[in-house]
Amino acid sequence: MGEAKANMSSVAEQLAHLRQTVARIDQKYQAPALPRVPKMFIEELLSGEVVETALGQHFETEKVWALHQRHGSFGIADLPDLAPDLLNALADGAIPHAPPASWAFLDTETTGLAGGSGTYAFLVGIGSIDANGFRVRQFFMRDFNEEPSLFDSLTRYLERFDVLITWNGKSYDQPLLETRYRMCRAKHPFGRMQHLDLLHGARRLFKLRLEDCRLVRLENEILGVERDEDIPGELIPYCYFEYLRSRRALRLVPVFVHNAIDILSLACLTGVIPEAFRDPDNAPAGHGADLLGLARWLSVAGRLEQAWRVTRRAIGLGLADQHLFRALHEAGLLEKRMGRFEEAVETFRDLTISPNPFRHKAWEELAKHYEHREKNFPLALESARAARSHEVSAALENRIRRLEARCARLPVDLARGPGVKKSRAKAGTKSLRLPPTALPFL
Repeated sequence: MGEAKANMSSVAEQLAHLRQTVARIDQKYQAPALPRVPKMFIEELLSGEVVETALGQHFETEKVWALHQRHGSFGIADLPDLAPDLLNALADGAIPHAPPASWAFLDTETTGLAGGSGTYAFLVGIGSIDANGFRVRQFFMRDFNEEPSLFDSLTRYLERFDVLITWNGKSYDQPLLETRYRMCRAKHPFGRMQHLDLLHGARRLFKLRLEDCRLVRLENEILGVERDEDIPGELIPYCYFEYLRSRRALRLVPVFVHNAIDILSLACLTGVIPEAFRDPDNAPAGHGADLLGLARWLSVAGRLEQAWRVTRRAIGLGLADQHLFRALHEAGLLEKRMGRFEEAVETFRDLTISPNPFRHKAWEELAKHYEHREKNFPLALESARAARSHEVSAALENRIRRLEARCARLPVDLARGPGVKKSRAKAGTKSLRLPPTALPFL
């Protein structure tokens, strides 16, 4: 009995010693206490004013970038001089004439990314171009009950603009704001405004070169802007909720800065991206992949001649292997659609010379040409069989069977294909037009 008590006492002493050791370690390595953020309202930290409307109050602040300033490689002084028809091509003809002073650049900061009636736009920024430079006015609700007043003031402010420019705004910002207007039993101001979502044009132009087309990525790649200590977007809702709980606005200030820089970058990219669609032949592009994206948009729009010229220019600038052969195939298809059959045949022959993912398609296009245009069935059959050696398909098998039947009905001399040797000699002596990037495949 006495021995058991002694053992229990020993264990208790060991546990007490262990607790003391852990406490010393915790005390040694614990992080220093963060300084307590003083309780301050947003109007005490930012220059601006509390605006009173018939529906209540809210806070507004404004930031102006003067004409002599730059945002990365783009000069603010270039914004007022942008052409009134700059947006028309990218907007599919919906904005034929709109001077830059009539453009409103909109971005919101919200309480979540899901959208729906439970998501609030607590900060709405509007950028505009005027004689003094670039101006960003921000509308902020200090609490949920200030939302009607914010929207009332926002509606009156937007009356001076005819065009709304956003980044993913057609999918997110505008539908969210329209929902919030309805929740406030107010009419939204966007019905009368033409809306250009610049993200759509950016994806057409840059998606082959860049992994993503986020605004921050584009401002870095295109404008050369590197943000310092920018707040991550996913933390913005938490900063607002913390402000609502504590009324300590210091951690909310970076959200205003983030919103203003987003709008400034949106405006500067508007000075760059639509110009490529407005004048594709003279689009300033240092990367062939960007031109190739532009050419595909032109092709879908039915502007085949321009699409072909821009595609050839892209090939001349140099393309990575994963884009080069596709570009050559697309150039051949454009030549075929425009009736430039000899050029199309040369392009498709180029594709058959070196191993590439479009080799079988080039052989198949040659088979179609020789069968339907030149009526050279032996050479068409040879091309179809060459295509089958790279990839098998039901359509190709049907073509081969049809050509074999036609060749079987020809006289012996014609069945041997009098034009085969000549065509082979022509293809063998023709110079290869592939750029140097294709040489590793030879």
